[in-house]
Amino acid sequence: MNNQVRTPAQLHREQVQRDALKIGIDEAYISVLVDTFYDRVRRHPVLGPIFADAIGSEWDPHLAKMKQFWSSVARNTGQYSGKPVPAHQKLTRVQQYHFALWLDLFRQTLADTAPTAQAADYFMERAERIARSLQMAMFDRPGQLADC
Repeated sequence: MNNQVRTPAQLHREQVQRDALKIGIDEAYISVLVDTFYDRVRRHPVLGPIFADAIGSEWDPHLAKMKQFWSSVARNTGQYSGKPVPAHQKLTRVQQYHFALWLDLFRQTLADTAPTAQAADYFMERAERIARSLQMAMFDRPGQLADC
């Protein structure tokens, strides 16, 4: 028997993982979601060239990183330790309207692949929150004039 005392953070992480599993979110689904989504991104007439410029031929490492990212976001696994805001702030070709395209493509990918409606909603809520956060970091900088 394991007598190890788990911290509140560990208990929370375990609960998030159990809750995600109940609605069909596991590592296998995250892999399907990421692979399907980025396959569609690569073929998208607007997003594809932007991602091609940013990623080049490094798709395999990027996909691995995105799987770690979404595992951490959706299942609280702690696999991802990157810094997405500075990475996205370097992307000079990205315009604010690209986020709507990204979210629409992500929403459609979820509609086509999610194991349950709850899983689609779960991911979409987080994707929208992440998109808002990145947009604020990239476009709402102090001293920058807002689009009127």
